[in-house]
Amino acid sequence: MISDLIRKNRSVRRFQEEAAIDAATLRELVDLARLSASAGNAQPLKYILVCDPAVNALVFPHLAWASYLRPWTSPAKGERPAAYIVILGDTEVSKVVDCDHGIAAQSILLGATERGLSGCIIGSVERHGLQKALGIPPRYDVLLVIALGKPKEKVVLETAKGGEIRYWRDADGVHHVPKRPLDEIIVKANPDTD
Repeated sequence: MISDLIRKNRSVRRFQEEAAIDAATLRELVDLARLSASAGNAQPLKYILVCDPAVNALVFPHLAWASYLRPWTSPAKGERPAAYIVILGDTEVSKVVDCDHGIAAQSILLGATERGLSGCIIGSVERHGLQKALGIPPRYDVLLVIALGKPKEKVVLETAKGGEIRYWRDADGVHHVPKRPLDEIIVKANPDTD
């Protein structure tokens, strides 16, 4: 089951914007993150849940989308996310979040995939502007934004050839994601300790 979820969990950048996601669903997804591993069990992450179209419109301009797909720059109206989860680091809990936000984001996306939703982890965020737009107090660092919605595009995995790992869209709008072969990423198996 986890293998199937991981294979289905692809970064999606075009959504059925009209397919709303409610706050209860976002709370369920954040609860998965809450229950996930945290370095030293410090649990420094906090979250902002956004699913109102007016607030979505405040978030969207502060995000950068898919640099490999130029000249395409972002989802068009009607293809934008129906919801967002903004992941914050609470500096009053810990100045360092280690890899907690990556673990939390993956848990959220696996939960979303299980519910028939898709998402995209966005690290290219105009943080100061987003902080101001959402009235986020200075004690919180904006770490990531997860865009969520019903997918409006098909994403397929394929084996990377010649080291080319840039994702791309074909003439039919299918999004292709090359992944390095397993044997290429395993450096050693059962290495000698000498």
